[in-house]
Amino acid sequence: MKNMSVYNFAAGPAMLPASVINQIKSDLPSFNDSGMSVMEISHRSDLFEKIINEAKTNLLELLNLSDDYEVLFLQGGATTQFAAIPMNIAKTKHIGLVDTGHWSIRAQEEAKRAGIKVDTIASSKTDQYHNIPNVKQPQQDLDYIHLTTNNTIEGTAYNKLPNLTTPLVLDVSSNFLAQSYQFKNVDVIYGGAQKNIGIAGLTIVAVRKDLITENDLPGMWNFQILSKKNSMLNTPPVFAIYTANLVLKWLKNLGGVAEIEKRNRQKSGLLYDFLDNSKLFNNPVKKDSRSLTNIVFSTGNDELDNKFIEQAKENNLVNLKGHRLVGGMRASLYNAMPYEGAEALVDFLEKFERDNWRTK
Repeated sequence: MKNMSVYNFAAGPAMLPASVINQIKSDLPSFNDSGMSVMEISHRSDLFEKIINEAKTNLLELLNLSDDYEVLFLQGGATTQFAAIPMNIAKTKHIGLVDTGHWSIRAQEEAKRAGIKVDTIASSKTDQYHNIPNVKQPQQDLDYIHLTTNNTIEGTAYNKLPNLTTPLVLDVSSNFLAQSYQFKNVDVIYGGAQKNIGIAGLTIVAVRKDLITENDLPGMWNFQILSKKNSMLNTPPVFAIYTANLVLKWLKNLGGVAEIEKRNRQKSGLLYDFLDNSKLFNNPVKKDSRSLTNIVFSTGNDELDNKFIEQAKENNLVNLKGHRLVGGMRASLYNAMPYEGAEALVDFLEKFERDNWRTK
């Protein structure tokens, strides 16, 4: 690990592994001795075809999915998929949704705009989204149930997926390949790449092939057309897919999702242990619903929170400001954040508490 001058706790775009940054730097002038920068290679070239096919294979392996799933590399963010997924696979146009905060609400709104009926089957709204609600098998017939596995803003996550007979569709944007799930009875896994898998501009969708059927949707929304074109109906985000493949290879070389989850639990555990015993800082999330990747906390005093954020920045701990909807602070400990970053943050938290806890 290189000596880092700054630890970046941004919720996204987020850190890349140091080795990936170095590989990108090496490939920029001439990719694979082609004489062309990796940012210049054609998406129709053999060079890129190898990259995108390798990335698909690596992703399925890391997710422990069979080739019964098609991998699509798309644009438009996970937000586009809030509508695109139900339009493609919700045959009766009736789905269920678990409300765990901002992004599940956004998914509901976009699906409704696309003419989909959405039933909220569970919610943690009454608990201010400080926990993951219990999800029971719904009585009504639904095409699927939409879950946001990790809630970036609220700092909550599923430790394991609910055991239901209705299929699941999972927005995994903020814990994509950060912890292990058993993807039994899952129709679609999707998310933006810019937190754990790469850079902004790429959205990844893994969808069961038997759900990809002919429809009348426009090409850029149509899973069947996009699949037939290998995600290249138009020019795809070549550089973002190349970067994602480097991160996927990095993760495989570490030992896969099981190994990175172990590391993420060590990082988050260090920070949670401090917060649980702090006289100044508080984490509001119930322990069985805590996220490994997005940890929210505050002093309960806006002025003191702002002081912490500014002084942390002066100590090279950056992007710790919480989302505008909840305030306070948020430390995003995605896959590329080293353990040393969590240590540096806890060391500063301890110092700040010693200097300020009596002023709260």
